[in-house]
Amino acid sequence: MRSLIVGTGSYAPKKVLTNADLEKIVDTNDQWIVERTGIRERHIADSSEATSDLAYQAAVKALEMARLAPEDVEMIVVGTVTPDMPFPSTACFVQARLGNKKAFAFDVTAACAGSLYALATADRFVASGAVKNALVIGADTLTRVCDWTDRNTCILFGDAAGAMVLKPTDDPRRGILSVHLHADGSLANILNQPGGGSRHPFSQQVLDERLTYIKMKGPEVYKVAVRALEDVCREALDANGMTAGDLAQVIAHQANKRILDSTLHRLGVPAEKCWMNLEKYGNTSSASVPTTLDEANRAGRLNAGDALLMMAIGGGMAWGSALVRW
Repeated sequence: MRSLIVGTGSYAPKKVLTNADLEKIVDTNDQWIVERTGIRERHIADSSEATSDLAYQAAVKALEMARLAPEDVEMIVVGTVTPDMPFPSTACFVQARLGNKKAFAFDVTAACAGSLYALATADRFVASGAVKNALVIGADTLTRVCDWTDRNTCILFGDAAGAMVLKPTDDPRRGILSVHLHADGSLANILNQPGGGSRHPFSQQVLDERLTYIKMKGPEVYKVAVRALEDVCREALDANGMTAGDLAQVIAHQANKRILDSTLHRLGVPAEKCWMNLEKYGNTSSASVPTTLDEANRAGRLNAGDALLMMAIGGGMAWGSALVRW
């Protein structure tokens, strides 16, 4: 038995911040941003919106597509690095908002790879028969931890949430074939948020040194990302006896157009097989993969039996891939 994605949903806040808007905040311009990242605008959560609010909106849409009542969900797992609060989990807040009393709920932390880590976890529960259905969400409000004085990072991120509903299937032609996860903690210093945890608790010094904001060594992240994504995608293809030519669609974490272009080129996958929404949303962290999946799904780009490759990498460094028969 395998788990099958039977519903997708996504949500982006109404407020849009364009590159022109950013020109008024930090020393940058539209051409500089587009050439280096491919991003033209991003969505920003309203002051009244927390990560769980975005997650809830995406979840409702996914459940509607799956024709599953919110109260019947048995498992909720949320990938996020910007929870509403340190505890309880964002998943618990989503559960309460859905009016659900049945599901066990928890978060996973793998930065931009969070939704794949969450998917892998839920897949094991559903495919084993432990639960009949699972709600998987990737949601982040990274603009809350952006340093708006740092033009190298604040231009990259946006807020969003994406959701997937998993149910079991006995159809040998469909379902999640395999998920492959990796991490290398020795690379933690190239992309992180150093302040606010037990290592550097909130203090005036932490605030003064701006340690509560995202810190990134861009060139190093690029080098690691391209190599790691190529390797983990080939791992998924090899594990299932497939080649890049067998793929109908690639659903990739939308981090940076240069990273995507380089990875696709190395894999030998035509650009038209990779759904792109980077220019509209920017890097939405763990929301990126499920949001991209939902857009491609609702656009009619995914057909039953299609071979679908997912990939993502984020701070940790943590990365992964999944091969799915839609």
